[in-house]
Amino acid sequence: MIGTVFRSEDVPAEDRFEYWRELVGRTRSSDLISAHTADYWAEYRLMELGPVTVWPSSFLPTRYRRSGKMVRRSDPELYHLTLLLDGDLALEHAGRTDTFGPLHMVDGSRPYDLRPADDRDRRAVKGVGVDFPKALLPLPPHRVRELLGRGLSGREGTGALLTEFLVGLDRQAETLQPSDAPRLGTVVLDLVSAWFAQVLDAEAALPQETRQRVTAQRIQAFIRQNLHDPELTPSAIAAAHHISRSYLYRIFQQQSQGETVAAWIRGRRLENARRDLADSSLRTTPIHAVAARWGFPRPSEFTRAFRTAYGLSPREYRLQALSEREQTLGRSPMD
Repeated sequence: MIGTVFRSEDVPAEDRFEYWRELVGRTRSSDLISAHTADYWAEYRLMELGPVTVWPSSFLPTRYRRSGKMVRRSDPELYHLTLLLDGDLALEHAGRTDTFGPLHMVDGSRPYDLRPADDRDRRAVKGVGVDFPKALLPLPPHRVRELLGRGLSGREGTGALLTEFLVGLDRQAETLQPSDAPRLGTVVLDLVSAWFAQVLDAEAALPQETRQRVTAQRIQAFIRQNLHDPELTPSAIAAAHHISRSYLYRIFQQQSQGETVAAWIRGRRLENARRDLADSSLRTTPIHAVAARWGFPRPSEFTRAFRTAYGLSPREYRLQALSEREQTLGRSPMD
């Protein structure tokens, strides 16, 4: 598992807000004010991915204020990026006030005031924070300043890819290993850099390695979205990204530990099919329908690939997975 987890219910009620203040202070030094301190609630996962820190969190409306005095006392030279998933916030930073979201970045070397739109509302704010050294962003500082405090969209282009990756990190944190952390931090920084460069029309300023890694992430996202299509071939993928097949092979193998495009596609299809076969809510779905859903139109081909990957036929795996689940619940797998 990557990251440490905090849940406010694990702390006595009278200590929860102070505990939360201390946790946030480890990544973003600021004054915290909330109308809900007497019965505070928050959840938080801190993932240290090399020099990049990612912290998905949910919390009751809270004001986060970093004053000029705090900046002068401690300045780790960080950018703070926040993906807002739910809730309403307003941000005052770099001389402007703006409605917050979906994506915002502030300079930790400048004062800022992030506050809830209505601090009496107990609806939780949910988001993902990303903190990274300013020196690691491969774009001119004067161009980056154009983005500070602005609400930017995370619904299209590289912004959507970044949003998907950050949300996926939180969902997969339990299965990730500490050895994955440096690579994941590099991916986060690459996506942030490419997204900013896209917004600023400054993509030529990015190092070639960053552009290649981001292209690989785009390709993998495209594959995941089209796994159902049996015609998802290297030629189709290359055409969709306006690159040659040879360049696709080269860039993909560089960024996927030598795995080929076809092997990566097959692996993702099999993983999704295995998940569906173990899902009790899909127990009446025919195996051939599960196979077709994930791009295996020929049942015999699916059975061979599944047995090679997992040592069991799809039917044997489903029976075993459902039996184990039902035994845990104390019921017969056929009930």
